[in-house]
Amino acid sequence: MKYKVIERDSFQVVGIKREFSLVNGENLVGIPKLWDKVNEDGTVDLLLKLNNGQIKGVLGVCVTNSGTQSKQVMDYWVATEYDGDTPDGLLKFEVPASKWVVFEVHGPMPDAMQKAWNQIFSEWLPSSSYEHAGTPALEVYTDENPLSPDFYSEIWIPVK
Repeated sequence: MKYKVIERDSFQVVGIKREFSLVNGENLVGIPKLWDKVNEDGTVDLLLKLNNGQIKGVLGVCVTNSGTQSKQVMDYWVATEYDGDTPDGLLKFEVPASKWVVFEVHGPMPDAMQKAWNQIFSEWLPSSSYEHAGTPALEVYTDENPLSPDFYSEIWIPVK
């Protein structure tokens, strides 16, 4: 897996948030359906226009709800890095300062992304000297065709 390590101060994203169950892989079905919806209803186009941060594109922000009674749910944001007042109809989220391992993902969605997540957590992370920092992870999508066999995206894992 090709990756690089970077550090960033905290930054703001704006977008929409949905909660997904992690039981029986429900998130693996629900999140692609959410992407279909936001691509169709214009949300992605709006986010691409609002994007004014360092990360270019639309983000999937994965927030595990470790503060809740059950760790069987996660919040998933479709968002973009944005500095400014929160636009009507969107929510704001502060991504904490982190050291990130940024993985390259190549291939059509959602399969390439799901395979990369699996490989990171089953192979790369256990054999690396890093630990997951417990803060939100990111998926970064460009405005290219996500069904293309050479589509480029990234996974950002916060580490310590």
